[in-house]
Amino acid sequence: MADELKQSDVRLDTQPHLPILERLSLGASIYALQAIGKFVLWYREWSSPPKIPPSIIKYYPCRPSLQVRIFIPKSYDPSASKTLLPTVFTIHGGGFCLGQPQDDDVWNARFANMHNVLVVALDYRKAPAYPFPIPLYDLEALLLAAFDDESLPIDKEHVAVGGFSAGGSLTLTVCQLPSIREKVKPLAALPLYAVVDKSIQPEVKLKTRYYKPGLGPGLRANPTDFLEKLSPIFMWSYIDPGRNLKDPLLSPCFAPRDALPPHIFFLGTELDQLAHETWCMANKLAGRPEPLLSERVGQEKPAAEKGELILDDERFAFEHIEEGGKRSVRWLLVPDQMHGFDHLPPRYHGSEEALEDAKLKTVAYQKILGQWLRDVAWK
Repeated sequence: MADELKQSDVRLDTQPHLPILERLSLGASIYALQAIGKFVLWYREWSSPPKIPPSIIKYYPCRPSLQVRIFIPKSYDPSASKTLLPTVFTIHGGGFCLGQPQDDDVWNARFANMHNVLVVALDYRKAPAYPFPIPLYDLEALLLAAFDDESLPIDKEHVAVGGFSAGGSLTLTVCQLPSIREKVKPLAALPLYAVVDKSIQPEVKLKTRYYKPGLGPGLRANPTDFLEKLSPIFMWSYIDPGRNLKDPLLSPCFAPRDALPPHIFFLGTELDQLAHETWCMANKLAGRPEPLLSERVGQEKPAAEKGELILDDERFAFEHIEEGGKRSVRWLLVPDQMHGFDHLPPRYHGSEEALEDAKLKTVAYQKILGQWLRDVAWK
């Protein structure tokens, strides 16, 4: 029955081989996007230096072309203190093809200062020139290099790895690598609006969320998903034809529980085609029934309260703790917000009210995330 359609009914085993004209179209699209992105980055850096620059920018011999941006909390004086800081490594998004670590500067600086932690932002080379698994191993090399850097005040007993969108996927995959599991031993993974199941095609994912035109103006009120046109381009660029789409290093939802960090905080955004798969993975790891594809994530109507998270409804928030607190899963769905809402330019939100809603919810979830690290993952 259509209403009982499960993920297993629609999953692909391998990345399909596309007709040559479609490949040419996708290739032209991604290279055009990358060219535009490079120009925008150049213009942005030329016209207005970053308002919140990192404390340190480093380059390591293992990947000399990739920068690592380090944010030290304002309350910490490196020249006077010998205290080590709990550390969060972050991985930027961009569909595995676009973006750079400075995209997260505001988020990283705020989180470092809000919770008195060290934040280390990593970079990786981009598809299609560098498809899977190259970005994964770039991140492995840089994470290990930074972790071994004695000049950084890293508390090696209190480490987490987190990322946004594609960076959330890379968070869950790099943490599976033996070198990271055995040496870094991150206690927590923080996948934020991540893509975790690449075996389900984008056209299926589009039907797993609600659309709320009443939230307009702005992109979140669109009758189409923000990623609808971009996802096929990104997936073609990152994954070579014939690749096993159920490889846990591609689709971390297939990873065995023991291959992942003991504590995982999943953040989803309600108006996002990726939210359902993240919701499913959170439920699976928490030992709950996985939602069917017909069970849309979130709720049909806009939330009653603007600028606030919903913490008393298990569709939006739940926590599962096991083994006396040694392992846990946290799920948090941001209501009435779209993919990347905490990074989007103000004009994308469409109104001051919508922008304020995004800002308030960003700060609210950052507070919850940091408190969860302190009270659960790093306890």
